[in-house]
Amino acid sequence: MTWGDALRTAIENLSTHKLRSVLTMLGMIFGVGAVIAMLSIGEGAERQAMAMIERLGVRNILVRDVDMRDEELQEVREKSPGVSPRDAVAIADAVPGVELTCSRVEIEPFTVLSDGRTIKATAHGVDPTFAGLTNLELSRGRFFDTVDSAGHAQVCVIGEDVRRELFGYEEAIGRVLKVNQLWLEVIGVLVGSGGTSTVQGVAVGSTDLSIYLPVTTASRKLDLPLLEAPLDEIIVRLDPDASPGETAEIIDGLLSRLHGGENDYELVVPEALLEQSRKTQRLFNIVMGAIAGISLLVGGIGIANIMLATVFERTREIGVRRAMGARQVDIRTLFLMESFAISVMGGLIGVIVGVVISKVVAVSAGWSTVVTLWSVILAFGVSMAVGIGSGLYPALKAAKLNPIDALRWE
Repeated sequence: MTWGDALRTAIENLSTHKLRSVLTMLGMIFGVGAVIAMLSIGEGAERQAMAMIERLGVRNILVRDVDMRDEELQEVREKSPGVSPRDAVAIADAVPGVELTCSRVEIEPFTVLSDGRTIKATAHGVDPTFAGLTNLELSRGRFFDTVDSAGHAQVCVIGEDVRRELFGYEEAIGRVLKVNQLWLEVIGVLVGSGGTSTVQGVAVGSTDLSIYLPVTTASRKLDLPLLEAPLDEIIVRLDPDASPGETAEIIDGLLSRLHGGENDYELVVPEALLEQSRKTQRLFNIVMGAIAGISLLVGGIGIANIMLATVFERTREIGVRRAMGARQVDIRTLFLMESFAISVMGGLIGVIVGVVISKVVAVSAGWSTVVTLWSVILAFGVSMAVGIGSGLYPALKAAKLNPIDALRWE
């Protein structure tokens, strides 16, 4: 008996008991579907986290102001002004391995309007180097430069949602908008960046509802809260050869002295976030894969159980085949092919189910899911291995039946 003959016979036997065959496949279908869905969710989360960390900048170190209650701020401000331009200058001058620094202050606008339209958005005063340090991309126009910053120019770059809400389908470049009491000319529009995300507890915001203007303009021409730190963040770009971990320790020691020992700042090292995110993602994939793999194991047990029952039902048929000259290897191949066919068909349907589940999750929950080729190959390969392994013992049992005893079986 050839492998092709065995496969055709196996499919005929499975089609004879359609309901039982479908129920046996369910374990493989759900197992493969669960593996693909879980891995697609994990892959999507990993890619999103990587994109968010890339936006922070792997070669960057972030010095961020710490939010405090008003009563705490009054005590802290007696010793420390908070994150300020003085810190940025000190870091650039005293810390080895620093390529450049960039300051950012966040403005909470009570009004953003243009031509009678209003929108809720966040305004940021930043240095001209901000776009390059945070990988911002412009869809049109330009980012402000050192000339704009030095001249306290009333210009801004806006996010995609700000453009759509304020100007609709009209051209935004050259138009004006008002942030609080300050009128600004739009000179650039950013590419859409998606929603806000949190990576290892660090918020990485979307730029779609953001307005960027020179930090010098914001500091001089906008009213900022008195007790708040002059800056919300300092971005420190390191030389390629500098160690982020060691440099962060040096910066921490410097700022501790400048701030009088007050913990009114925090350091964020994106490289450390990247490594931690990868470790977390690997653990997530292992755990989710193991949980989904249990379904495949259960499906394999179901195949083994059904195949043993099939051997019991077809004992007389086995005896007839042996009496007509079938060898033990032919009987073994026949039942292995039947088990293999169940796992292959269940695996193929499971792949479709897994892809559908991942798409449904992406649409309904708003999560990012990515079905990769390796996850499909892994899930399908494991299903075939489980199917063959589950059918091996029943196939061996069928092949070792005594032909005389099998013929007398009723």
